[in-house]
Amino acid sequence: MLASMLHLVCIWGGPDWYLAMGAGQAMADMAAAGDLYPTLVTAFIAVVLALWGVYAFSGAGAIIKLLFLKTVLVLITSVYLLRGVAGLFAPFVTTSPMIQQNSITFWLVSSLICCVYGAFYLLGTSRLWGKNTHS
Repeated sequence: MLASMLHLVCIWGGPDWYLAMGAGQAMADMAAAGDLYPTLVTAFIAVVLALWGVYAFSGAGAIIKLLFLKTVLVLITSVYLLRGVAGLFAPFVTTSPMIQQNSITFWLVSSLICCVYGAFYLLGTSRLWGKNTHS
């Protein structure tokens, strides 16, 4: 949920916040020009991350059990871990403008965060799986 809220803060904070959070100069420039693209993309990411947080709470038993809980948690875990690992290598192995618009620091920090999130989701999902198979 924290990651979701930080994305919303970028929208609220404007171009300087997009830069501070590592979204890149292009996103900051579009936000400064009043282009809706940064707002829409960032809001979409915030909603997805919030939904993933709701699934984490469901898996932890803090709220009702959601549909397809195990499957969705496996998919979320996979996305976080793939993004985390890929992001550790991407800036060093590609010249793609989509990758290179962000700093090495952005890629390393955001990728480590994704790896940590992915590790926690993996731990929680494996515990949920083990709990249901032994009962």
